[in-house]
Amino acid sequence: MKKISIGGLQVSRIGLGAMSMSAFYDIGTANDAESTRAIHRALDLGVTHIDTAEIYGPYINEELIGQAVKGRRDQVVLATKFGFISHAGGGPGVIDSSPTNIRVAVEGSLKRLGTDYIDLYYQHRVDPNTPIEDTVGALAKLVVEGKIRHIGLSEASPRTIRRAHAVHPITALQTEYSLWTRDPEAELLPLLRELGVGFVPYSPLGHGFLTGEIRSPEQLGDDDWRKTNPRFIGENFQRNLRIVEEVKAVAVEAGATLAQVALAWLLAQGDDIAPIPGTKRVARVEENTAADQLELSAEQINRLNNLTSATGERHSEAGMAAIDR
Repeated sequence: MKKISIGGLQVSRIGLGAMSMSAFYDIGTANDAESTRAIHRALDLGVTHIDTAEIYGPYINEELIGQAVKGRRDQVVLATKFGFISHAGGGPGVIDSSPTNIRVAVEGSLKRLGTDYIDLYYQHRVDPNTPIEDTVGALAKLVVEGKIRHIGLSEASPRTIRRAHAVHPITALQTEYSLWTRDPEAELLPLLRELGVGFVPYSPLGHGFLTGEIRSPEQLGDDDWRKTNPRFIGENFQRNLRIVEEVKAVAVEAGATLAQVALAWLLAQGDDIAPIPGTKRVARVEENTAADQLELSAEQINRLNNLTSATGERHSEAGMAAIDR
């Protein structure tokens, strides 16, 4: 697996998102033993970048990752997130990036992950009630103390990124980016490159839609969060299948899977982009990491650049409301 630098932090070009191992996707189907095998297989294949968050579960995903990397900590760039749980009484789902909350959150994450430092610590969502300068100032102190090594932001606007970066260098921004979510290309990517901030696309496979495996919303469990995602609902779902067919045409031509084509396209967008496709299965880990070896032709990339746009917002109304824009 090739390595790249995101904001000065060395990571594998393709990482592993761990959210689906414990939360949100087909809840109730989690299997810690299978997830652990997937993590170990990823490490064996050269994946060094594993992404989690305290809200995943909540808490149990970090515990799972901590157990899985025990004895192999030096092989892993551990990334986790804070700020979607208020430890002052608000609980899970309440945005809180106050310095006091950060202190409680980081200690909990360190304990669950079984480590004395976190490689990349993200603010999960921008807190409208706490100035970003106060949040990053608190994180900068954690860097000095050695509890975290790099600071990241998730779903932050260009204005917020500039303000944050002025307090302490931001290593990476995590935001949705894929063949069906091209929003970052207009403002975010140019800004990140101007500041030297790396980019970590989450949901690079469109929450699984771009794999071509989901042909009907009925395939999703009733408690799967995608049931509320506008792109997976009704006529939007049917319209978005056209994107899958277009990706499939390139995949057949390239002798690859749809997922591999979607990831290879992302990797072709720059050497400062490190996607974190999520899975809990060994076979998917093997499929996704193989995209590192796939080189699409200029003509194929151009065709993918001009895909049909996705129909529907990328999150529900409540989800979009939590995004800093």
